[in-house]
Amino acid sequence: MRQLLLLTAFLFSAGFSLAQPKIKPKDWIQLFNGKDLTDWRVKITGHPLNDNYGNTFRIVNGNMTVNYDQYAAFDEQYGHIFYKKPFSAYLLVVEYRFVGQQVKGGPGWAIRNSGAMLHSQDPKTMGLKQDFPISLETQFLGGDGQHERHTANLCTPGTNVVLDGKLFTPHCIDSKSKTYAGEQWVRAEMLVLGDSLVQHIMDGDTVLSYTKPQIGGGNVSNFDPAVKKDGQPLKEGYISLQSESHPVEFRKVSLFNLAPYMNKPKQLAAVLQQLKARK
Repeated sequence: MRQLLLLTAFLFSAGFSLAQPKIKPKDWIQLFNGKDLTDWRVKITGHPLNDNYGNTFRIVNGNMTVNYDQYAAFDEQYGHIFYKKPFSAYLLVVEYRFVGQQVKGGPGWAIRNSGAMLHSQDPKTMGLKQDFPISLETQFLGGDGQHERHTANLCTPGTNVVLDGKLFTPHCIDSKSKTYAGEQWVRAEMLVLGDSLVQHIMDGDTVLSYTKPQIGGGNVSNFDPAVKKDGQPLKEGYISLQSESHPVEFRKVSLFNLAPYMNKPKQLAAVLQQLKARK
């Protein structure tokens, strides 16, 4: 977490000490309870909100799973399952794995492809035929056994970010993570600090970092123009997980809420230091 260390060092240099509070296991919010889809809302392209077409999202053996056994063909029915409330500043932990084979009709780029959408628009504001929520996507890719495929990449449906000091307007950019092949479980972490800093973290190392997330650009269709206010900073939003035509499982979705510390630099530094040091 090089950038996280730099942030902590900055707070030190500004005269802040890493004092209380001490974080505890109970401070974590388990967004997925391991039992059911309580607190989650489903939106699939071409279907109204909470129509879980084909029982796409379901619980199997204590995991939240994405399934296509009831689909005749994919037909661009991209889906997302949203947690019930928005967040602004947090550390999100997602443990996922790809399984099985892609459903018939899924696009080639979506093989072993899923993601976690950050700072997403409210699913209630999505159009019936809208393909992706306006959001920042931490793209999850699984190795195909032949090519290098990084994970925890960034894709930007209806958004832009600042990368290396410049406005980044292309749709996706690779992280510097290693390739994770097979059906192994993978742990991804996303540090989100409002509209200032976002980091994607794998194996304790920051593999992608960007700033100033904002609405803008393309790569999203059939949206309500009143929602897509280009140039508007993304200070908060919903968290969702994708169904993009390849079966995937999620066994952990947990969040440490950093919002209470954002205006308390000493406490924020202490919490970030403890989060960095945990195993």
